[in-house]
Amino acid sequence: QVQLLESGGASVQPGGSLNLSCVTSGFPFKKYGLSWYRQAPEKERESVARINIYGTETTYADSVKGRFTISRDNEKSTVYLEMNNVKPEDTAVYYCYVYYFGKDNWGQGTQVTVSS
Repeated sequence: QVQLLESGGASVQPGGSLNLSCVTSGFPFKKYGLSWYRQAPEKERESVARINIYGTETTYADSVKGRFTISRDNEKSTVYLEMNNVKPEDTAVYYCYVYYFGKDNWGQGTQVTVSS
């Protein structure tokens, strides 16, 4: 059974930083790309960042390019999202995601709130 457990969400002021983590189990982590998504109130869930199996290729939503960094530790089966210079529009629930065995797999999410 795939399990994705996000943590690190918090309330932070604009311009601040946060580090999110997603500890995973139940699938061969080293063989799959992973993603972070987010969903703001009354908005659709959107892709934030994706990383390939080796951690050598990453893609980002235009809205977070230059501010967020996705990374992974294949020994710890963990994917990370470093968030810098956060903005109020980054407020959302952030989810870890992997497509495995023909199925979408999501974590329970971690809340990030950016306000002064």
